[in-house]
This record gives sequence, structure tokens and C-alpha cells, in this order.
Amino acid sequence: SEFSITRFAPSPTGHLHLGHAFSALFAEDRARRSGGRFLLRIEDIDAERCKDEYEAAIFEDLAWLGLRWETPVRHQSEHLDDHADALARLAALGLLYPCFCTRKAIRKEIKSARNAPHHGPEGPHYPGTCRRLDPDEAATRKRAGRPFALRLDTEKALSTITRPLVWNDPERGSFTARPERFGDVVLARKDIPASYHLAVTVDDHLQGITLVTRGEDLLPATDIHRLLQALLDLPVPEWFHHPMITDTSGVRLAKRTNAPTLRELREQGMTPEQVRTMADQSAANAQPTLL
Repeated sequence: SEFSITRFAPSPTGHLHLGHAFSALFAEDRARRSGGRFLLRIEDIDAERCKDEYEAAIFEDLAWLGLRWETPVRHQSEHLDDHADALARLAALGLLYPCFCTRKAIRKEIKSARNAPHHGPEGPHYPGTCRRLDPDEAATRKRAGRPFALRLDTEKALSTITRPLVWNDPERGSFTARPERFGDVVLARKDIPASYHLAVTVDDHLQGITLVTRGEDLLPATDIHRLLQALLDLPVPEWFHHPMITDTSGVRLAKRTNAPTLRELREQGMTPEQVRTMADQSAANAQPTLL
């Protein structure tokens, strides 16, 4: 198979579980089998939720599993200038607008709208309130110190694209992205200088990733990432979306549902080989969904 540069990119907001183990092992296996490179990235842009102790545990757990990665490890928080540069390029294209709406105000507006709101993979679309805001009024609010997010004017962005936004998944085939399903996504907030969508797109490019391996829960998000790549003139990697690992009752493993962590499995006396086998078996039994 073709030389692949892959990555595992966890957020240090909790301990890794079996689903993470499968994702990391899968990416490393793809790189190794192709004579490629396996990178680790720490997605620590959300300073409030990310903790040093979880980061230390990530390194410990992955090393215990027998994984090896290149150093230095990229930390998103150390490369905020790269994300700011990408935002500046999109702003120069006239594709961003400041949004002063609170989440509460957005919910209220959606509720009171005469027409049913459009829904996408991330819920109801933002109704576009601030897209229609007079630029002078927006400037006044900024001067007054009103907090705001930066949103992508998706319709305007798509009007600048001349080629179909196609991308490939080696297992599932070719897709044409439909980013309009998401409406005007937030690309930066006051407290988080780059959204997941922007940061991951920029970082994967800067690290030269050729194969993005991740859970299929993120398959729809590829629509946005593909649009951002086109707008920023970035090369297009391949994506491989693996099935989500679930517990015995079919519930997807997640930090928020207190999935058993690798640390707990280790403390129960399991060996790295047993955890690897368990991850492989769980993945083999998982049912892929075509989203």
C-alpha cells in the first residue's frame, strides 16, 4: 500500500478508553504497513477542559500499548498563529462574519421562527441573524467589547468554489461533500481561538497527513474540512472512518458515558496484548453505518 502519514490526535480532557486504543493502533498499523510515519498530536486548544495530568496519562497509556511516535509532539495550543493565519485568509476573502448571538438567543430565535429551521448533523442551523448585521453596527459592538464568534458564510464560500468537493475513503469509496448541511459553522470563539473544524484542517495539512483515520462519528464533519481545504488551497488527504466501538449493550464508548479506561483495564491486570485483542475484536463486531 502507498506510503501513509497518519496521526492520532486525542484531547487531554479525560483518560483514554478502548475506542481510543483502537483508533491509535489502527493509525499506527496503517503507517507501519506502508513504511510510512505515525504522528501524535495533542488537541489542547480548549484550555478550560484540557489538563496536564490527562496529557501525561495519554503518553503513558500509548507507550504501555507498545506504540511509538515521532517527537516533538505537536500541541495545538503552541500553534495558535497557524490557525489565526488561516482565519485571516478567510476574512480577506470576505467569508467570515462576527456573530454576537448567545446560545440562548439562538435557541430562542430558532424556536420563534415561522419556518421550521434547517437541521444538519450538528443540530438546527444558525438562523443567520448576524450575517445580516450592518457592518457599522458590528464594528460598534466590537468597540464596546461585546464577545463574538467568527462564523463562515457557507453559502458565499460555496459560491466561490468551481470544482466538486470530492474526497475518498479507501473502504467506503468516493464522496461529494455537502457542507451546506451544517449552515454557517463557528470557526473561532472568544474563549477558543479556533474551532475543531478549523484547527484539525490546518494541523493535518501542516503535519503532512496523507491518511486521516478517525471514528465514523466524524464522517459528516469531513464535508466542512473539505470546504476549508478548498478555500485555503490545501492538499486533500484520504480519510478512513472506522466503526465506533460499543459496550456489550451496544452503547458507544465515550468519556462522558464513563467507558472503562485503559488505566482501569491495566489495573485489573490486563496485558497490552489482551487490550489490543479486545480492541480488534470489538472493532470486528462493530457495525459500520453509512452516514
